[in-house]
Amino acid sequence: MILKDIWQDVKAVEARDPAARNALEVLLLYQGIHAVIWHRLAHWFYKRRLYFLARLISQTARFFTQIEIHPGAVLGKGVLIDHGGGVVIGETAVVGDFCTIYQGVTLGGVGTERGKRHPTLGNYVTVGAGAKILGSFEVGDHCTIAANAVLLKPLEDNITAAGVPARVVKKDGVAVPRQSRGAGPEEIYRKLEDRLDQIEAEMENIKQQI
Repeated sequence: MILKDIWQDVKAVEARDPAARNALEVLLLYQGIHAVIWHRLAHWFYKRRLYFLARLISQTARFFTQIEIHPGAVLGKGVLIDHGGGVVIGETAVVGDFCTIYQGVTLGGVGTERGKRHPTLGNYVTVGAGAKILGSFEVGDHCTIAANAVLLKPLEDNITAAGVPARVVKKDGVAVPRQSRGAGPEEIYRKLEDRLDQIEAEMENIKQQI
């Protein structure tokens, strides 16, 4: 079963990475595939409560690949970790089938409580370089998280989210009007500045009347 999953991972990378020339090159030279292979072995031990061996394998993989996947995390089939340096996937994270994760991505938790504390990605999700998905919630199928976005809440299927914090910018491939996205930090700051200018003008009028 593990060998079958690994072969699916290799073929998925070969099919989706335009730089990949053949399956042998992917298997031997791609650090993302190496990290996934190590993880599948570590996860096998983790499920059998052999936690020390599982962590030993995962830490060894981290040393060689610079990709940290906790052995408790669940990866679906055909996962592509592209480039991969700096990727961190937490213990209770779930990554669906045929997801693509770029370098610097964090699937992290918030708080120190036990239990489910990391995100669950649906199938065919793409997470851009440097993006952070933090917390225990679900990201729907066919979603895209833009590079450097910080996602803190769940998403429905077929959503593109961007920004800090991440907001919906597309739904089913159609751009969402800016006024429907909710106020971002820049808009809030602009409104505060406008309100301060208004208050200063009112204060000046009061002074002139005294």
